[in-house]
Amino acid sequence: MDEYGERLTKLAYNYLKDWNLAEDVVQDVFITCYHHFENMDTIVYFKSWIYKITINKCKDTLKSLYMKRVIHDSNLFRFFHAKELTPEMSLIYQSDEELLSISVLSLPIKYREVITLYYYEELSIEEISELLLLNKNTIKTRLNRGREKLKVIMERSEGNGGKANKFT
Repeated sequence: MDEYGERLTKLAYNYLKDWNLAEDVVQDVFITCYHHFENMDTIVYFKSWIYKITINKCKDTLKSLYMKRVIHDSNLFRFFHAKELTPEMSLIYQSDEELLSISVLSLPIKYREVITLYYYEELSIEEISELLLLNKNTIKTRLNRGREKLKVIMERSEGNGGKANKFT
C-alpha cells in the first residue's frame, strides 16, 4: 500500500476525475490484492497486475448505472457552462503543470489512459500493450494522436489567457 497507494490513486483519478471515487477504487484494489495474497507467488509482473486491476475497476465504475445517474442528475454541469471562472477555479489554472493536468484530463479516455501510463507511470509501450490488451502499434498511434490533441488543447488554452476551453 505504501509503494503503490498514491500512484494508483492518481491513475484512478485520471479515469474518474473524482478524488473520492479514486480513493474508493484503490481501496477495492487493495482488498482484491488481499484476497489473492496466497497466489502472489504466481503473479509474474505485480506492477502490471495491480495496474490492470485498478484500470478495470475504474472502467467498471464509469460504466455503472449509479455513476451515470449521479453525473446526469447533479448540478455539476452548471459549472461547466459558466461564462467566467470562479476565483477558486482561476487559481487552479495559474501554473503550467496544472494546466497540463487539466488538459490531459480533458482528452478522450483512450488517449488519456495511454498518455497517463506512458508519461506519468513511465510504463513502456510493451507494458502498456500487455496491460490494456492492445497491439503495440495501436498504443503508438494513440500516443501520437493523444499528443496532437493535447497540443491543440494547450494552444487553445494559452490563447484563451490560460483558461481551459472546457469551461468557457
